[in-house]
Amino acid sequence: MTATATRASLQTAFRSVAPDAPPVEWRVSEGLIPYPEALAAMEARAAAIAEGKAAECVWLLEHPPLYTAGTSAKPEDLVDGRFPVFETGRGGQFTYHGPGQRVAYVMLDLKRRSPDVRRYVSALEAWIIATLSAFNVTGERREDRVGVWVRRKGGGQDREDKIAAIGIRVRRWVTFHGISLNVEPDLSHFGGIVPCGVREHGVTSLADLGLPVSMAEVDAVMRVAFEEVFGPTVPGAPMA
Repeated sequence: MTATATRASLQTAFRSVAPDAPPVEWRVSEGLIPYPEALAAMEARAAAIAEGKAAECVWLLEHPPLYTAGTSAKPEDLVDGRFPVFETGRGGQFTYHGPGQRVAYVMLDLKRRSPDVRRYVSALEAWIIATLSAFNVTGERREDRVGVWVRRKGGGQDREDKIAAIGIRVRRWVTFHGISLNVEPDLSHFGGIVPCGVREHGVTSLADLGLPVSMAEVDAVMRVAFEEVFGPTVPGAPMA
């Protein structure tokens, strides 16, 4: 199946919400949001969505420097605990979050869309890839590892670097946690962990690729790309 056909299939699956469903609330928080505060707000919102008391939501934010450990994290992959480490119920292994990285927590009701977690992850990858494409960056998915990757050339050899991570959790068919896109973080901070358990590849960012774009520019592109895959959004107040 071609990339175009794949995206069309995902659009059909994840835009097919109930006709009377409200648009997804698009919320952006300024400053650095502490992880425990964000986790509490996200879990409360996901529970409210499951109970039919709140609209679906995408929450964009930045965290202070920290590491999160997913359900598959291995102790030996924490190389240097230079920043706080938070255990989290999302899938995956160790991930870094920090300033200059756009974190998007995605709270969608898969019962009203497509109750297929694997396809949901593919839809998130399609969202990131479409975002990168707007900046003339070719993001790629890999069958054997989650996330979005960029091919690099340098030193006479090709390599792959990760530019975006995905880690999700689903409770009562409502998603939470989500994605992180490296815009302009301090890439040396990834050195304290084996990112997502992958030792043979590195990490990169838009700035590292020679694209010094602002977070506001990235947010605007992300919103357009999100709507292509998941449907309309409406601005909402910051969650924290």
